[in-house]
This record gives sequence, C-alpha cells and structure tokens, in this order.
Amino acid sequence: MSSTVELTKENFDQTVTDNDFVLIDFWAEWCGPCRQFAPVYEKAAQANPDLVFGKVDTEAQPELAAAFGIQSIPTLMIVRDQVAVFAQPGALPEAALADVIGQARALDMDEVRKAVAEQQAKAAQGGGGQADR
Repeated sequence: MSSTVELTKENFDQTVTDNDFVLIDFWAEWCGPCRQFAPVYEKAAQANPDLVFGKVDTEAQPELAAAFGIQSIPTLMIVRDQVAVFAQPGALPEAALADVIGQARALDMDEVRKAVAEQQAKAAQGGGGQADR
C-alpha cells in the first residue's frame, strides 16, 4: 500500500488547506530520475506517517505544474501552514530528503509568516528587495 497521495487540481487545495505539513513530488512516468526518486520518497512517507506526502503527475496535471512554475522534474516542494517553505528540482538522496524534512519541521512558522509579510509589504511599496539609499 502506498503512503503517498495522488494530488490533482480537484484535491490539491483541500489537501494543502487541511494539513499543516505537505510534501509534494512533481514527477512524470517518462522521467528516469523521477522513477529513481519514487522509492526514496515512498520510504520517507512511511517513516513520517504524521506528514502528507503528495505526488503530482505533471503530465496529467499540467495546470498544477504551471501554477508552481515547475521547470524540471522531479521537483520537491514542502508546504507548511499553506506557505511554500522549500522547492528544489532534482532527485534527493535518502539522507538529504531526511535532512530537508527535519529542517522544515524545525521552522518557526510565525517567523516565516512575518518574513513573508515583510517581503510582500516591500514589494507593495516598490522596494523590490534592494537596499534603500
């Protein structure tokens, strides 16, 4: 039995809204590195039953891939409290995936939300992230 959830445009928003911590593997059947990463991802899902491990087939769900600007696959994304806190293309080795999950678990989401709000405020003011002179 799989420990992962197939995400589609029909269940994606609900899954991310209803769960505090969602990992998302953007993949495709024809992608060799995706097939290599699949058992690593499945093993991590079994080792972390408190987290949601989703999979988005970019061939079947091109709208989701486009919405997140997925340029290459596999791409792993982590969403905590509806905020994307990690996104990286490439098949991660098992130890690296475990490390990323640990780092994402350790994040102080109040600090993350504060930083996001500050960035959005700067962007709204036209600051563009450059230092004021």
